[in-house]
Amino acid sequence: MSHFVTKLLPAAVILVGATGLGGCASKSFVREQIAPVSQRVDALEARLQETDGTAKAALAEAQAASGQAQNNGQRLDQLNGRVDGVEQRLQAQENRAKRPRN
Repeated sequence: MSHFVTKLLPAAVILVGATGLGGCASKSFVREQIAPVSQRVDALEARLQETDGTAKAALAEAQAASGQAQNNGQRLDQLNGRVDGVEQRLQAQENRAKRPRN
């Protein structure tokens, strides 16, 4: 054999062996390997939807509470105005009562 063939022969054997052993995976093999991952993804999607629903419900409750707090603040402002008016009338009555009568 020539020097060129002796160098080329091992490379050719490795190339033929690699392509022959590599092969393609069958559909059933791929399905078997993907099945556990697919099941985990499905479970995570279900949990994500549940969490999303919980978050949306919590947001709705928080918005309702915010509206109620705003209403309560307005009512407190009104009551403060009424209390101020009552205090002013009371103070005026006390001032009239303290004036000496002639």
